[in-house]
Amino acid sequence: MAAQKPTKKTNASAEELKAYYRDMLLIRRFEEKAGQLYGMGLIGGFCHLYIGQEAVVVGLEATAKDGDSRITTYRDHGHMLACGMNPDGVMAELTGREGGYSRGKGGSMHMFSKEKKFYGGHGIVGANVPLGAGIAFADKYKGNDNVTFTYFGDGAANQGQVYETFNMAALWKLPVIFIIENNQYAMGTSQQRSTSSAEIWERGKAFGIPGEAVDGMDVLAVKDAGERAVKHCRSGDGPYILEIKTYRYRGHSMSDPAKYRTREEVQKMRDERDPIEQVRNILLEHKHASEDDLKAIDKEIKEIVNASAEFAKESPEPAAEELWTDIYATEVPQEA
Repeated sequence: MAAQKPTKKTNASAEELKAYYRDMLLIRRFEEKAGQLYGMGLIGGFCHLYIGQEAVVVGLEATAKDGDSRITTYRDHGHMLACGMNPDGVMAELTGREGGYSRGKGGSMHMFSKEKKFYGGHGIVGANVPLGAGIAFADKYKGNDNVTFTYFGDGAANQGQVYETFNMAALWKLPVIFIIENNQYAMGTSQQRSTSSAEIWERGKAFGIPGEAVDGMDVLAVKDAGERAVKHCRSGDGPYILEIKTYRYRGHSMSDPAKYRTREEVQKMRDERDPIEQVRNILLEHKHASEDDLKAIDKEIKEIVNASAEFAKESPEPAAEELWTDIYATEVPQEA
């Protein structure tokens, strides 16, 4: 791996940096394992990995408090882990097992946790954005200072329902942070070919919504911007937009060969901008941790991820009766 850029000074403590390193590494190793299980046929349907984008959700979760909500799209495994959902339950859901967060019926794109105030996991592009504003509306109605983190991608940012939501969120001054995870490609189409404006966050100006662009490969930059956004929303000043410029190393989904970009482009990002390596370098250069310390963290993470895979394999598939739970119809039709 080529040398990363020299590290910059930071006000983050050693413990904070270790926590960011650990949380991002957990997401990276978990997603690598999910990719392996998909290749083995143990995960079916669609599966969108978060590898490369770990700094986005880890940096923003560092600014959240108890009571805050989060809602996202289908590239959601990293969000689940970052907000504290159990890797066992997440992996079991990916494999369609009873021990999963949606009892094996939601799969990769559709799981949630009421306890962690994680409201999905949504497969329809852009459709979670108005739902996020609705959650924020409930908090405003209740009179608390909770914030809703509403994530969507650069492709979804071209959806009409996003701008309808911007309008109502600004009109009602809802405590919602609109987070555009701009990983440069809407499926296989680059931002330059799909989006007329160079800075997507600036579209919020038409509605009077402030915002900013953020380096999404730098967890400390994400956290700093997240703190500004959270302060704005908790103060009752309405919504805020963060366009977090990140990069996914894998294809759009597991079925995507990603032939629309070169290997050299991906490798350059890995070598020069990797979010985990950046924090690793800070820890080592500032003597906050030794190589042995980081190896111990990596070993612990691998054990957690391997245990989650074993839990998923050992968990039974849902019983046939589960077909009649969590649906609108409550009566099982009688046999003729």
